[in-house]
This record gives sequence, structure tokens and C-alpha cells, in this order.
Amino acid sequence: MVLHSHQLTYAGIAFALCLHHLISAIEVPLDSNIQSELPQPPTITKQSVKDYIVDPRDNIFIECEAKGNPVPTFSWTRNGKFFNVAKDPKVSMRRRSGTLVIDFHGGGRPDDYEGEYQCFARNDYGTALSSKIHLQVSRSPLWPKEKVDVIEVDEGAPLSLQCNPPPGLPPPVIFWMSSSMEPIHQDKRVSQGQNGDLYFSNVMLQDAQTDYSCNARFHFTHTIQQKNPYTLKVKTKKPHNETSLRNHTDMYSARGVTETTPSFMYPYGTSSSQMVLRGVDLLLECIASGVPAPDIMWYKKGGELPAGKTKLENFNKALRISNVSEEDSGEYFCLASNKMGSIRHTISVRVKAAPYWLDEPQNLILAPGEDGRLVCRANGNPKPSIQWLVNGEPIEGSPPNPSREVAGDTIVFRDTQIGSSAVYQCNASNEHGYLLANAFVSVLDVPPRILAPRNQLIKVIQYNRTRLDCPFFGSPIPTLRWFKNGQGNMLDGGNYKAHENGSLEMSMARKEDQGIYTCVATNILGKVEAQVRLEVKDPTRIVRGPEDQVVKRGSMPRLHCRVKHDPTLKLTVTWLKDDAPLYIGNRMKKEDDGLTIYGVAEKDQGDYTCVASTELDKDSAKAYLTVLAIPANRLRDLPKERPDRPRDLELSDLAERSVKLTWIPGDDNNSPITDYIVQFEEDRFQPGTWHNHSRYPGNVNSALLSLSPYVNYQFRVIAVNDVGSSLPSMPSERYQTSGARPEINPTGVQGAGTQKNNMEITWTPLNATQAYGPNLRYIVRWRRRDPRGSWYNETVKAPRHVVWNTPIYVPYEIKVQAENDFGRAPEPETYIGYSGEDYPKAAPTDVRIRVLNSTAIALTWTRVHLDTIQGQLKEYRAYFWRDSSLLKNLWVSKKRQYVSFPGDRNRGIVSRLFPYSNYKLEMVVTNGRGDGPRSEVKEFPTPEGVPSSPRYLRIRQPNLESINLEWDHPEHPNGVLTGYNLRYQAFNGSKTGRTLVENFSPNQTRFTVQRTDPISRYRFFLRARTQVGDGEVIVEESPALLNEATPTPASTWLPPPTTELTPAATIATTTTTATPTTETPPTEIPTTAIPTTTTTTTTTAASTVASTTTTAERAAAATTKQELAYTKNHVDIATQGWFIGLMCAIALLVLILLIVCFIKRSRGGKYPVRDNKDEHLNPEDKNVEDGSFDYSDEDNKPLPNSQTSLDGTIKQQESDDSLVDYGEGGEGQFNEDGSFIGQYTVKKDKEETEGNESSEATSPVNAIYSLA
Repeated sequence: MVLHSHQLTYAGIAFALCLHHLISAIEVPLDSNIQSELPQPPTITKQSVKDYIVDPRDNIFIECEAKGNPVPTFSWTRNGKFFNVAKDPKVSMRRRSGTLVIDFHGGGRPDDYEGEYQCFARNDYGTALSSKIHLQVSRSPLWPKEKVDVIEVDEGAPLSLQCNPPPGLPPPVIFWMSSSMEPIHQDKRVSQGQNGDLYFSNVMLQDAQTDYSCNARFHFTHTIQQKNPYTLKVKTKKPHNETSLRNHTDMYSARGVTETTPSFMYPYGTSSSQMVLRGVDLLLECIASGVPAPDIMWYKKGGELPAGKTKLENFNKALRISNVSEEDSGEYFCLASNKMGSIRHTISVRVKAAPYWLDEPQNLILAPGEDGRLVCRANGNPKPSIQWLVNGEPIEGSPPNPSREVAGDTIVFRDTQIGSSAVYQCNASNEHGYLLANAFVSVLDVPPRILAPRNQLIKVIQYNRTRLDCPFFGSPIPTLRWFKNGQGNMLDGGNYKAHENGSLEMSMARKEDQGIYTCVATNILGKVEAQVRLEVKDPTRIVRGPEDQVVKRGSMPRLHCRVKHDPTLKLTVTWLKDDAPLYIGNRMKKEDDGLTIYGVAEKDQGDYTCVASTELDKDSAKAYLTVLAIPANRLRDLPKERPDRPRDLELSDLAERSVKLTWIPGDDNNSPITDYIVQFEEDRFQPGTWHNHSRYPGNVNSALLSLSPYVNYQFRVIAVNDVGSSLPSMPSERYQTSGARPEINPTGVQGAGTQKNNMEITWTPLNATQAYGPNLRYIVRWRRRDPRGSWYNETVKAPRHVVWNTPIYVPYEIKVQAENDFGRAPEPETYIGYSGEDYPKAAPTDVRIRVLNSTAIALTWTRVHLDTIQGQLKEYRAYFWRDSSLLKNLWVSKKRQYVSFPGDRNRGIVSRLFPYSNYKLEMVVTNGRGDGPRSEVKEFPTPEGVPSSPRYLRIRQPNLESINLEWDHPEHPNGVLTGYNLRYQAFNGSKTGRTLVENFSPNQTRFTVQRTDPISRYRFFLRARTQVGDGEVIVEESPALLNEATPTPASTWLPPPTTELTPAATIATTTTTATPTTETPPTEIPTTAIPTTTTTTTTTAASTVASTTTTAERAAAATTKQELAYTKNHVDIATQGWFIGLMCAIALLVLILLIVCFIKRSRGGKYPVRDNKDEHLNPEDKNVEDGSFDYSDEDNKPLPNSQTSLDGTIKQQESDDSLVDYGEGGEGQFNEDGSFIGQYTVKKDKEETEGNESSEATSPVNAIYSLA
């Protein structure tokens, strides 16, 4: 018999016995057979708590359970006297347990059973005691009736409203509310003390707007008692005026309240003392009055506050130190301060300690004649006294035992004998409490026993390490020796190593190590032996494995796998393809020494692994198979299409759960069929819907199909090749299977609440092939997650059931079992669901804010207790809003935003804030139902940041000597502006001049640049500046003189010099957007933006175009590029030699024509001109306003119907040869070298062109152009 699974268990038992032997103690094995045979004194395994408070509405259960052999009997004392359970009909004791049950269903007063109870568990070998259980009944007394007068108080004076709740058991939870059941808002000025009183550091007029009622909530009875409300009457010097309070910087001076230094309202005086027990939480409290409300700080004299244990509560008025130890004693002081002064109060903390264990006595199992000891060491403050008891009686009054000696906290046993078994109790007590521990001394004489099964068989591969186990037990602890094949020599040394736990280890098993091994355990009471047979097996080896191969498609490769193994072991050979199990279809044949693939295809290419394994070992070998496809020239010659549909489907070999389907393949249309897909349809659940049943290789034409009960099947087949899928075949005839009970249960079982008092149970229903029979239904069972709870059940047909009247968010065990008319499915699995959630009851506390930079803060908070979440914790949320800007008269949006911090965490970061602003923030915890109550509101300011770019930058060129700049302030200053920084440089084509820098005051928004080069253009970079640094940049360029009349798109917001600007004839630029503006937090990194809509205006009065765009918002971190009018730099043709020569020739021709015209005019000749009705000017001269060029002056004004040209001559306003027309026509354009391309033609309206033919023919200017 082979028992490999038990080897580890036996080894663990033997190792444990070895350890206990080293410390001269015996541990009884966990084997139930041995424990049932060995005597054992009683041991208390479960008992109620020492201070046991019970609900008077429920039955009382006082727990006491114990184990021992024989099974212990139980008795009780009450108030130190024997408690006769049998005499009281209301009291009973659970079977095989000492737990008392006091039943009040038939009446009775729970108060009659209050007292101190103690349980005694006895058997033949001793008596064990429970702790003394102090039973008390919970009480929630009514509030004493009292008349509460109206309280009159001066505004600014301190006030405390006393609660004085009725004494309850346990003490009630105190909270203050108004008579309209609204919680009283608390802050550092108004807060509740630990004694339940409500303290006002100073009273304000608004405190009289509500009344104040103290409420006491009693835990066990779930009742709330309310005290008669207090009504305040605040005497004030000034009437209430909300407007004056908001506008005044000091709220108290605005109200006429005198500011006062702090004074303590609790505790009184300058010093006090407090005693606390070790291990509990220490709570120190200081509440101070004063105007304004003082801030409280905590310190420890001579050192720091205990690290990692302190927490500030109640707006820093309370200091909590958790798990107090002796090191926490000392003097603590609280410092209350406001701007008028500060005071402090010193609290002397003394730490005492109830007894706690240093060495708790442990059970002691000894053999006859052995020595041992029980140690009971405890500490406390004051130091506890130690009292020993034996079987529940003081050891001083017990019968004398010569083998026992009591020495203070230690009992020493020497040469123990049978009959000395007993249970000893150690009681360590001082004025603050006591500890009681039971430890039995059991003297056993047990002959040796082998715990492993007899005649074990161990198999091992040759040359592997192995271990033979022989766990044993006895008292005294036996010695164990190993022998082989009955030889007399003990095995230890060389290849063998004997362990004290009974194991024999072999470092390398050889063939000669085979045989029968005997382990012999011996003590003074006898000996016992067991045999273990060891077999050494040959290893499993692949002597010829597969080799890498390259084969043509359609060939028949063979992969070898020849294995040598031990003939006594069963060999299993499996194949893997690409490390996944290989499906052996009809095209593959698996043999003892290899694998053959018939008609290999491209899909067969990959890694093939042969795995040879036995029960003890395994070996593997891998090779790669490469499949060559048909040559490309053949593929081009053969057109490929999807295969034809299969035909002639036939069903045969009809069985209850299977059927054979045969078909005739269709033509593959020059692309081999790779797969067949078998589909089925049933006519009960989803008639007319086809489902995939299975998939088969393309070289088969039949398949054995597995069927489900109670399905009326119909089949069809689809062929697949590399081109696609064929049309489905015609359906087969139908085949009906008989019904059966379901074999599986629904999956996806979930339980979740849709309301706070329900739980909706849902699951994935069974489909047509899983129903197995008619009238499918589901048995739904549920119960609270408690093994003692009762199951509820309901049978439904829909995949949903709602359980109502559930507690809030408690776990439930859920089972859903399928059933039809043939029977039920197997027992279903148990799933865990939860009832509905309710809103959280508590808010995060101790919210702290640390400013990281001008746009981000770090938050920390104290997480809420999980019991208050009432659901699954989803996230913490920080709600924040911008309350005001630190800049005067700057309106801000107070829209509330929030940041989520998923999971149970206590820190996070809030970013994208506006710099230089006042913010408010509050925290909530969120579960699946929603937000919980909000924490106190925290206020914080953000520091200054860098400003956004100026709203616009306008450029005007009134003449060739200067450029006028005008700009507007940034939309988001983000601080106090300290000025502007302007950088500019001249450029001509790709050549740039040196950069000049100007700094301006924050109020300056205009500047004039004196041009040093009338030909070059200028590029301007303007930034606003705060004391933090320069803000975002706005970039503009002066327009090109030669392209004045060319309309250009809106200028683009660009970052500094990293982006090369292209020249454009833009005169004035502003930005406008059609989308509503929203307040967007700025970022610390300067970014650029592009307006969403642009407006282009053409002004002909100055032969220029002004592109104006206005923007109300620049989106941060968004860079948009827009094509300009010209995408390449132009060479200034005014400096080219050929251009100068051409202009001279034209000037000479003009001079000649003027002379001719003058001669003709002097002779009375005329040339046609336009009528006055055709002449028109813009109704308003906006040359200055819109930024267009204007080179006229007061001394040389143009005629009414003329305009000034660049050379200062006066031209006719509506002249057909205006350069404006050439610029707007769009037909003529400049080449890269500045030369003209095309003819000087102008597109005009048809009517205008026809009406002005005569004037154009004789126009002097046109004549010049015609000559050119």
C-alpha cells in the first residue's frame, strides 16, 4: 500500500514530539484515537467576558465550555455560593456544555439574576475554573423632569450648557441637537466636552437663533432620551447686520464685542492630575474661553508627544493617547492662545496597571519519575500578588504532596508519580483587577505507539533524496532506532541520517538501498516496531526525441518520442503544441514511439513537446515544425473563394446522450478546408436560433456529437477555409433526447441590496441545453452568515428574487439550486451576498491641509471606523470651492467641486486650484448608497502664482519711424501684478536682430517702439509678472509692408522662440470665442491656445486689412497651429538691383505720360472720369481705431475723393488700378524671390467692370501698367 499523502503529516507529528522532548515535556498528538484513550484533566476552552452586560429584552447566555477525558461535568457559583441550576425553571444548562441559559419567555425580571458567576469543570483528574463573570443588565433610565429657564448672556461672554445625563449601563452616547432635530454645528468656538456639556468660548448673536437639547443614546435598548431644550437670549450692543459682518475684517469689533484673553472653562485652575490604566486610551481635555476663540496646542514636559499613538480631537481641544504604557506618564500641558494672550494648564498623568502576564502557566504532561515546573509571572502597578489554587481550592488547604514544592510564583514537581494529576490555578491580582489561568499537570505512563500505518511502501527514483517516516508517541518519551532487512546494526551515518523525530533520511537512494526497513520505539513500558518497504525505480528518460523539421504542406511528417522507463511504473506520454495540450484529431496518429501528422497544413506549424511521465518523475523533449506553403506563382494562378456548403447530412448511432453526424463536403474552391463548424437549433427555448456546438478539422466528414437531455436537436454544418466561411448546409432531421434532472446549478449568483432594507438575489439562468427537462425552476435559499442561523427558501422561475426587511449591509449565505420535473440538481455552492447599504454615519476627522504650491494641496485625515460606513467603502471625497480671491474686487465662481480618493486611505492631493485665493474644503466618506455626513469646513489660502498671458496685444504703425503697442491686463492675474516684461527683435526673412528688453509698471498698458530699420518687421513677446515670476507669453508680429492688403487669418498663440513665426499682414489682433467662458484653473507651465472662431474685417480706406480676434478664455496646455497667409519667408525685393532698375524705368515712363497729358489738357482735351455717384468712402474714418496704416498729416491732407499712397501722392478713391484691388483679387501673387507671377488682373463685379470700361481705357495709371 502506497501512502505518499500522509508522509508530511506523520513527519510533522514526529518533529513536534522531538521538540517537546528537548524541553522535557510531552505533547499529546492530535490523533483523535490517542486523545480518546489518554486521560486528560479539564481545560476551559470558552467563557463569557468578565464584565458581561446583557440586553434585558433577550434571554441571557453565560458561556462556559471545556474539554477533557473523561468529559467534564459543570457546576456554577453565584456571588461565591453554589448555584443550584435545577431549582430554577428559567435556568438550564446546555448538553455537554456548561453554558447557562436563562429564559424569560415565560416572564421574569432579568435584574434578579445580576451577580458574579463562576464556572467549575470537573473530571476524575482535576477541576478547572472560569474567570469570575460579573453579570449586569443594561439600563436606560429616563431623564429627570426639570424646568429649564431662558439663559441670558452677553455677547462675547463664555457659556456652558450642562447635560447631566441619567446614569446608564453602559454609559450613553451624548449629542446635542435643536428641537427641530438638526445637529448643532460645532467648531473651535462651540464644541461638546467629554462630560457631555456644550461649551461656548464666546457667545455670538447668531447663537440665539436656535435652541439646544442634550440627547442620550443608549446602546443596548436602542433608545434616545432627550432633555428639555435650553433657550438662549443674547444681549448685544449692536443690532444684527449680515452685510456689515461680511464687509468688516474683524467680526468681533464689528459687533462691538470686547476682545479678551483666554481662560479655561475645563479643567479649572492651572493644574490637575489624571490616573489611567495601562493598555487603555488616555483622553486629556482643555476647553478655553476668550474673544476671539482660542487655539489649543498640546505639549509634554521634557519631551515630545508619544509618536504614533497621539491623535487630536474635538478641534484640538482633546488629546487622545492610545494603548497607554508606563512610558506615557508625566506632565502634559495645553496652551490656549489668541491674539490677546495665552494661558496654559498642566495635567499630571499617572499610569497604573492591572495585572498582565509575563509568563502564563502552561499545561504540563510528565511521565512517572520525571521533574517539571509551573511558572506564573505577572506584572502590574502596584505589583500583583500571586495566589496558587489546586482544583479550585487554595493550595495551602489541599492535601500534602511530597513531590510538589511551592516557591512564590513557581511550583516545582520532582519525581512525579501516577495519581498526581490535577488542575492548578494561578490568580494574579492588585487593586485594579486580576488574572486567572488554569494549567493542568498530567502524569501519564503510556507504552510506545507507532502513529504511521503499518507496512508502508515508499517508491523513489534512483539517485534521488528520500525520507522514511516513523512518527511515534509514548510516556516516557521512547527512543527510536532503524534497522534494514532485520540486521542488528542500527542505521545512522554515511548515506543514512536518523532524526530524533523518527525520520530516516537518505541523501541518495541507490538500487542496493532497496529492502525492508524496521523502526523500533522503546521506553520502560515496552517497545513497538513498524516496517517500511523501499523500492528504488529507474528514471524516466526520452532516448530519442522529436527533431526540428521543415516540411511541405500536405506531406506526412513524423515526430519521434522513444522513452525508456521503469517497467513497474505506468508510463503516460502526452503531446503539447506551443505549450498547450495538443488535440489529437483524425489527421494525427499518436503511437508508442512518436506522432504522425497526415496532410500537414500551415496551422500545424509550431513547437511540439513530448512529455513522458510516471507517478514519480517525468521527462520532456521539444522540436519546431515548419510548414512550407504553396509557391506564390501557383497561388496567383488559382483563384480562391469560400467553400461550397456541405450537403446530405445524416444522423446515425442514435444514443441517449450522443449521435453521429455525417456530411458530404462541398468544393473547397482552390483553398483547402481548414475547419467544420457544427451548429444546432432547438425548438423549445429559442426556436429559430442557431448555436455553435463544436468545431472539427477540415479533413473529416463525420463527428460524434455529445447531447444534452430534453432537447429537440436539429443540426447544420459550415465549412471554413482561409477565404471565409461557406453558407450553412441544409438542416438535418430532428432528434429528441429524453429528459433528466439538471446536472449543474446556475452560475453568477450574486446578492446585493437595491434599497437599504433588501437584498436582490440574481443569477445566470440555465440555457436550453442545461435545463434537461420541463418546468425548469430555481430553489433559492438564504440565511445570515452564521452557522447557527436558519435557512429560508423560495422557489421561483425568473432569475431573480428579492429578500426584504434585511439589516443594513450584513453578509448572507446564498444557494440557488436548479430543479425540473425529473428532480433537482446536485447540492449547489454557497455564495456570499450583502444586503442593502445605508448612508455612512460618520465623517472623516482631523482633516489637515498642507499647501504644496499655488495650485495644489496635500490632505490627510483620520479614517472613519468601518462600523460606521454601513456598506462597502467606496471612496473618500474632498469637496472644495473657491470662496474668494485675495485680490480685491475680483469676482470668483463658488461652484463646488470634488476629488475622489478610492479605497480605505487617509491621504491625497487636490490640484488644479486657482492661485492667490481663499478656499474652503470639507470631507465625506462614500459607500454604494452615497455620501456620509460632512466633516468640519476647513479654510486655506493658496499662494501667488504666475499670471496668464495678457488678454490681447495690439500693434499700430502710424508711420515708418515708430510702432505703437497696446495691451490689456491678464484675465487671471493669479497674484499681485508687479509689472510687464516686453522682449522684441527685428527680423527680415531668416535674419534676426538682437533682442531688446523693456520692463513696465503694472499699470502701464501702452508703449511706442522707435524703428531703427524701416524695412524689417518686428516680433514682440509680452508677459505679465508677479513676485513669483513671469507668466504666460503672448507673441505678435508687426505686419509686412508689402502685403498690407492681403487678408490674413487670426494670429496664433505661440510659445517663445521654439516656434518660428511666418510673416503676415496683421495690423491689429484680438481674440474672440463663441463658446461660453468657464473658469479654468491655471497651470504653472506657460502654454498657448488658439481661439475657436475668428472675425476678419477688410478696410479699404487705408489699403490694409485688420484681422481682429477676441478671446475670453485660453485653454491651458493646448497648442493649436493655424496656417498663415504665406507659409515661406519673403525676400525684401526693395533691396534687389533689378527691382530698383525697373522702378526707375517706370518712373521715366510716368514722367513722359504726365507731360503728354499736360499738353493735351492745355489744348482742351479731356479724359473720362467716374461720376461722383460712383465715388464712395467709408462713413467713418477708423484708421486709428482699427490699427490700419495712415501716413497723412495735418499739413498734407488728401482730397475728399482721394486717398494717400505710400509715396505721398494723392490717388483717386475708386481708381481701377488700386493696389488694394490687386491685393484682394487673389490672382496675382509673389514668387519666393519677390517677383510677380501672372498678369495684373483684378476680379470685380460684372456691373462695375462693364460700367467703367471707358474710364479704364484712358486712365493715366492704367496706361502706365499697360506699357509695363
